[in-house]
Amino acid sequence: MFTGIIEAVGVIEKIQENGTNIDFTLSCPFTNELKIDQSLAHNGCCLTVVEIKDDQYVVTAINETLEKTNLGKWKVGSVVNLERCMKMDGRLDGHIVQGHVDKTGEIVSIENKDGSYFVTVKYNSEGNFVTVPQGSITVNGISLTVAKSEDFQFSVAIIPYTWEFTNMNTLQVGDKVNMEFDIIGKYISKLISRQNGI
Repeated sequence: MFTGIIEAVGVIEKIQENGTNIDFTLSCPFTNELKIDQSLAHNGCCLTVVEIKDDQYVVTAINETLEKTNLGKWKVGSVVNLERCMKMDGRLDGHIVQGHVDKTGEIVSIENKDGSYFVTVKYNSEGNFVTVPQGSITVNGISLTVAKSEDFQFSVAIIPYTWEFTNMNTLQVGDKVNMEFDIIGKYISKLISRQNGI
């Protein structure tokens, strides 16, 4: 379980294919605090730490994960948003995030609003995924508030702190981002679809 509040960014140091899987080696500020078998969200995708050596660690993405996320687009040097799983004795500053990416979206526009940024993302119509104004959405692991909601498209307003300390500032129009929709919204959407026989 995560909150969508990014702790730090990591850097991809090495990429190694392993059958249909990919092993990613990363460095980050808290590598020395990690443990083998620990869950860690990478751009909102929960991956397990399988190896630690000096200031670097390794996670493995299986083929299913690669098909549903933007991890297959990573290159050596890519900057990745990181969050360790939440502690039950802490504050839930973002919203309930599972680390299970629902689908990828595409950046449609990035507007500089003289200090803040207005980012618009579109996604395909498959599945019961919706957003609502002032609702929660996770983009590349970041808990964000929906500023504008349309069919299969939404916009979020990014504060300067989030822009500076996450990989949002590396994104460009056309880039793919990982999205996890609000779990409560997903349950409600599913129940309504069942009642309507969809």
